[in-house]
Amino acid sequence: MAIQQQLYTVDSIQHLLRTPEYNRRRFYLIDGELFEMSPVRRMHGRLAIRIGGILMRFIEEYDLGEVNTEVGYYPPGDRSTLLAPDVAYVSHARLRDQPEDEFLSVMPDLAVEIASPSETLAQLRRKAQVYLDNGSRLVWIVLPAEKGVDVCRAADGSLLDIEFVGQDGALSGEDVLPGFELEMARLFPVEEPS
Repeated sequence: MAIQQQLYTVDSIQHLLRTPEYNRRRFYLIDGELFEMSPVRRMHGRLAIRIGGILMRFIEEYDLGEVNTEVGYYPPGDRSTLLAPDVAYVSHARLRDQPEDEFLSVMPDLAVEIASPSETLAQLRRKAQVYLDNGSRLVWIVLPAEKGVDVCRAADGSLLDIEFVGQDGALSGEDVLPGFELEMARLFPVEEPS
């Protein structure tokens, strides 16, 4: 839900976060519209840690780049959009000249957004489109209620190419992380009948 009508920028967010009443709150921007993120629930946090850990082991083994959580990313030259994916991977090449202690002026190669009750699927897909329109190559929207993931890729025009991977499938790193595979059962274990 948008919380203000005025247009915001990355600089506005940095200023807000320096004030005592906002310094512990989390925000994101799309086209200058400010949204506040609520604290996440247990499953959401557990999925973010699990995905991040699995990605980190792969990325570190091959020295490919960096995995992080909830870091602010904005498109180069567009300070009116700032997203903070639940988990992200960025290659070493795209991290060059990026400061350690600021938001990154590059979109992640892979962005992972985990659905929460406060966001609609349409809002998550809007974020996926923003990532892909601005340099991300792959977006995973994790859907805990469906025990699956919408894999989003750029398509012709302004559409998303979306493929649902269910509990019995596996996520692929595709050309972003060649050789990477994550079996969905590691995220959503199949429960044995009692």
